[in-house]
Amino acid sequence: MDYAAVVLLEIIYMIAFLVLTSAGLAVVFGMMRVINLAHGEFVMVGGYTTIACAKADINIYFAMLVISPLVVGILGLLVERLVVRQLYGRMIDTMLATWGLSLLIVGIVTFIFGNTAVSVPAPIPGYELGDFQMGGYNLFIIGIATLLILCMWLVMRFTRLGLIARGAMQSADVASSLGYDPKRVYMWTFTVGAALSGLAGGVLAPLTGLLPSSGGAYIAKAFITVITGGAAVITGTLSSSVIFGTINQVVSFGSTPVIGEIAMLAFAVVLLRLMPQGITGRFFRNAP
Repeated sequence: MDYAAVVLLEIIYMIAFLVLTSAGLAVVFGMMRVINLAHGEFVMVGGYTTIACAKADINIYFAMLVISPLVVGILGLLVERLVVRQLYGRMIDTMLATWGLSLLIVGIVTFIFGNTAVSVPAPIPGYELGDFQMGGYNLFIIGIATLLILCMWLVMRFTRLGLIARGAMQSADVASSLGYDPKRVYMWTFTVGAALSGLAGGVLAPLTGLLPSSGGAYIAKAFITVITGGAAVITGTLSSSVIFGTINQVVSFGSTPVIGEIAMLAFAVVLLRLMPQGITGRFFRNAP
C-alpha cells in the first residue's frame, strides 16, 4: 500500500513538473504560434535568479514566486520588442533567431556564474511515507502547478484580458476593428509566457544543481508536452502532462528513469502520428 502511494505521488509530481515547465511555452506557441527555442534558457534564467537571490539572503519564496517571474518577464519583453516582433508569420526565421538567442543567454550566464553547478537547498524538509523517504518540496511543486492551472483557466475564461488575448490571436483584424492594438496584445502575451517560464525555473531551482546548459533538459519535455497537447493552452497542456507524466513514472518505477524518458518520447511520436493536430485538436476543440 505504501509503495502504491509513493508511485501515485511521484506520478502527480511529474505531471506538475511538466505543467510548470510547459505553461510558458504553451502560452507563446499555443496562442501566438511562435516557436521559442530559447524557452529552456528562460526557465534556466529563472532558476539562476532564485539561486542568486537566496545567496543574497532574500526570502526564497519571494525570489521564486515574484523576482524570478519578474526578471524573466522583463527579458521576454525585451526579446519580443527587439527580435520576435520583426518575425511574426515567419516561423523558420523565428526559430533561428530564438535559437541564436538561447546560445547568447547560455554564454552570458556562463560568463556571470561560471560553468560549474550551483544550487540552493530545498526550503521544505522530506517526510516518511511508511518505509519510504519522500521529498517534501515535491508537494509544494504540486500545489504551485495546481494554482497555476487554476489561475490560467480563470484568466482565460472569465476576465476581459483573457478574452482580448484569445480574440487577438484568433483574428487580429477583428481585434483591431474593436480598438485593440494586436501588436500590444502580442507583446504582453509573450511577456506573460516568459514570466511563467521564469516562475517554473524559480520553483524548480531547489531540486537539482543548475548549469548554463540546463535549459536543454527543460525544452525537450516542454515541446513534446505542448505540441502533443494541441492548440488549447490549458486543456492541451494538462492532458498531455497527465499522459506523459504517468507513462514516465510508471515505466521508470518498472525499469529505470532513462527507459522512462525513452518511453515518453516514443509515445509522443506515436501520439502525433495518430493525432497530428494534438489531443485537443481531436477531443477538446472548444476548450481554452
